[in-house]
Amino acid sequence: MNFLIDTHSHIYYDEYKHDLPDIISQAEEDGVKRIICVGTDIKTSYESVRIANEYSNVFCTVGCHPHDSSKLKDNDLYKIVEMCKDPKVVGIGETGLDYYYNHSSKDIQKKTFIQHIELSKELDLPLVIHNRSSDNDLMKIIREYQPKGVIHCFSGNLEMAKEVINLGLLISFTGIITFKNFAAVDVIKEISMDNFMLETDSPYLSPVPFRGKRNEPKHVKIIAEKISKIKSISIEEIKKQTTKNAYKLFHRLK
Repeated sequence: MNFLIDTHSHIYYDEYKHDLPDIISQAEEDGVKRIICVGTDIKTSYESVRIANEYSNVFCTVGCHPHDSSKLKDNDLYKIVEMCKDPKVVGIGETGLDYYYNHSSKDIQKKTFIQHIELSKELDLPLVIHNRSSDNDLMKIIREYQPKGVIHCFSGNLEMAKEVINLGLLISFTGIITFKNFAAVDVIKEISMDNFMLETDSPYLSPVPFRGKRNEPKHVKIIAEKISKIKSISIEEIKKQTTKNAYKLFHRLK
């Protein structure tokens, strides 16, 4: 498995409308052989499934982002279940909590997050978890329900990282780790290679030197290179282990 996986992207956005085939082929040329396209509501979940079925090296997840929790209808959960019958669907989400913007009320966010956890257990698919400014409530729910999955775009401290890992979850890193103000280098230094994955969160969070520009799955290589320097481990070992971790978590990946 001498290749990279972008475990979290949103390549259905308009930013890719005119050159998506090139974006995907360029990623593959740069050694990114698998891309996971992550849905954030019913519409983008359907789009993720469509794109995954159009490209052999793209897989997807389906679910509802905390921002859109208040828009989720009861029959939407049924739609998510139906989408999960597609073999290219490898996970549930993006789900979780976001108290930074509070586009949906905290109570509705928590209810929807728990519904997604229950779906993930019922369908035996891992969760892709979003967390922003909601550490306490998020961890309370995780301790109680003990889901399997990943906290994407991890930005917590070392204590939180260790607890998350002890609870059986992975964490993943984005281009934020290349920013000058990145303050959690100790998390990367201290946690085991078995416990994290790589992602771009495209089109967001472009790593240096592309900060401020559209992000692309091929840039996951830059994130791997940064971790290689921080941990003083070869880039080949980073590729091998993070890809192994992704295949273990997203067991439908091929």
